[in-house]
Amino acid sequence: MKDPRQIIKRALLTEKGTILKEQGNKYIFEVDVKANKIEIKKAIESLFKVKVKDVNTMINHGKVKKVRFNIEGKRSDWKKAVVQLEKDNSIELF
Repeated sequence: MKDPRQIIKRALLTEKGTILKEQGNKYIFEVDVKANKIEIKKAIESLFKVKVKDVNTMINHGKVKKVRFNIEGKRSDWKKAVVQLEKDNSIELF
C-alpha cells in the first residue's frame, strides 16, 4: 500500500462540502487519480483516526483552455472522494 499522504492530496473546503458535513457527516478530499476506494478508506482511517462508513469517488476531467494566441492546452484530470464517517466520528480540518 502507498503512503496515506500520497493518496490523500488535500481536503476540499467548499460551500457544498460544508453543507454535506453538517447534514450527512461527509467530507470531500482530492485524492490520487490511481487510488481506489479501499486505499482511500484505509488512508483516511490511518491519517485521522476515524471510522469510515462509505466512500464515493468521481473523476473530474481537465478542461481545454487557450494558453496563448491560438495554442490550446489542457488542465489535468483529478479525482475527488466523498467520505462518509460513522455516526460519532468527525475530522477537524482547520
